[in-house]
Amino acid sequence: MNIHEYQAKDLLKRYGVAVPEGHVAWTPDEAVEAARKLPGPVYVVKSQLHAGGRGAGRFADDPNGKGGVRLARSIDEVRAHAEAMIGHTLITKQTGPQGRAVHRVYVEAGCDIARELYLSLLVDRATGRITVIASTEGGMEIEEVAAHHPEKILRVAIDPASGFSGFHARRLAFGLGLTGPQVASFSRLLPALYNAFTGLDCSIVEINPLVVTKDGSVMALDAKVAFDDSALFRHHDLENLRDEAEEDPKELEADKYNLNYVALDGSIGCMVNGAGLAMATMDIIKLYGASPANFLDVGGGATKERVTAAFKIILSDPNVEGILVNIFGGIMRCDVIADGVVSAAREVQLSVPLVVRLEGTNVDLGKQILAKSNLPIIAADNLADAAEKIVKAVQEGA
Repeated sequence: MNIHEYQAKDLLKRYGVAVPEGHVAWTPDEAVEAARKLPGPVYVVKSQLHAGGRGAGRFADDPNGKGGVRLARSIDEVRAHAEAMIGHTLITKQTGPQGRAVHRVYVEAGCDIARELYLSLLVDRATGRITVIASTEGGMEIEEVAAHHPEKILRVAIDPASGFSGFHARRLAFGLGLTGPQVASFSRLLPALYNAFTGLDCSIVEINPLVVTKDGSVMALDAKVAFDDSALFRHHDLENLRDEAEEDPKELEADKYNLNYVALDGSIGCMVNGAGLAMATMDIIKLYGASPANFLDVGGGATKERVTAAFKIILSDPNVEGILVNIFGGIMRCDVIADGVVSAAREVQLSVPLVVRLEGTNVDLGKQILAKSNLPIIAADNLADAAEKIVKAVQEGA
């Protein structure tokens, strides 16, 4: 689960992480009131979206104007910026060309920035440890730094048995070139960030940029926080932070049925059981010259109702020109999948090619159900055959 910057900063502040003072605003009038609570004379007005690159983005109705993060040197400028953002569509690298509507802004106190750094905490799957990643290249996307300046990325893994220690902070501080009071300030911020990460069951905490001010303080100028969905049952208070307006409606619908669904930008819908098999299915679709429209894992214990729901979710995507169902029946029975596919295809009046590959438990029964359905379902013998058939069917249909 992702949250907005202002929500992330509020949580981090509770753990002792230094952040600039700021207030959220839903209207230009509220933005003005927020600014009046701050010391001034410089303010920062930030569009609140679950997407990066806001500062470099552009608004759909003002393509030549400023981005989604703007400096204001007066209360009047705060109002003007808020009016230009709230209710308008911001386009960034992460929103796609359609952009997203801005419903609120965060008005923050300006600060004297001496340096910009990068800092994040995440779980390194290779080591199974929380790892701190830092770089002197603050403000840049870490992927760009990794691609062009990998030597500027510092990594420190935290042993879960011993936990965070002072030497972790000092090692990173010296690696970032911090000196004097900057080291002390950083050494207070990093353990607070680590405690927030572990205490909130985060999947990632990213501070970009982490700034060093002219008086030697180190603070989080931006904050991205995402939580481990599997641990949210321990944090019922965090559920109130969820902004469903920022989420894909298809993914929200999938959540209701405990389906693992991620929308993509291709044309072939995929319904698979098992994450590994789903990844392989998407790969082979690419191999045969097309692109997947989604990742969808119905799981090992899916019911007919869940399969039907999954089918409807796939078809609700207007970009889908064909569907590939790839099921290996272990715990999941092929006849259950077949029942769900037939039921959904009849209910939604299927209008795109459908290729089904079944293998495993009750496969013969599943194939019989599909064959007797009198629906235009294309059977496939194996994964390669299925991918070739669906790509061909989509291309012929186009």
